[in-house]
Amino acid sequence: ASVARLREAGAAVARVHAFSMETQAHLPHRPRPCAVDDRADERRRGSTPTTPLLQQADERVRSHGVAAAASVFVHGDVWGGNMLWEGDRCVALIDWKTAGFGDPGVDLGSLRMQMTLQYGQDAPSHVLEGWERQAGREAAGVPYWDAVAALNTPTVMDGWAGFADDGSLLGAAAVTERRDGFLRTALSQWS
Repeated sequence: ASVARLREAGAAVARVHAFSMETQAHLPHRPRPCAVDDRADERRRGSTPTTPLLQQADERVRSHGVAAAASVFVHGDVWGGNMLWEGDRCVALIDWKTAGFGDPGVDLGSLRMQMTLQYGQDAPSHVLEGWERQAGREAAGVPYWDAVAALNTPTVMDGWAGFADDGSLLGAAAVTERRDGFLRTALSQWS
C-alpha cells in the first residue's frame, strides 16, 4: 500500500467518527474491534493458548484502561478487505454488521494493527497521520487501543493476510511476529 493510501484509510475512518452517538438499541456499545469475538477472554479461560507477551498486554489493558472519550459511530471491523478503493481514495466501507458506538480508538487501533499485519511496521504511523489530519485533532489513547486490537486476534495468526516487500504472501509465523511487534511497540509507548 502506498503512503497516500494508508493515510486515506485513516482519514476514511475519521470521517465515520465525525458522527457522535449515544446509546441506541440497534447500535450496541463496542468496547473492542469485532466485539462478537473476545479472544483475550478465550485465552484467560484457557480455551486457547497464550504467550507471555499476550498475557502481559492483557493484564495491562485490564488493570489500566483508558480515559473515556466522546462516543462516536464505529464500524467495528475496519481492515483493507472492508474498504473499496478508486486509486488512492477510499470510496466506501462495507460489512457493517459489527457497527455500533464507542471510542474512536476501537476502529483506529484495529486499522493500525491490520495495516501493520499486511504492510509492515511503518504502516500504522501513516494511518494515524491520515486520521488526525481528517479529524483535526490528536488521537487519544493510541497505545491502549493498539493493544486492545492486538489482543483480539488469535494467538497464532494463521490465515491472516500479510505481504512481503515483493508482494508475496507471508506465512502465519511472520504475520504473528508482525502482530507481536505491533503489540510490543504499543506497550513501550504506553505511559
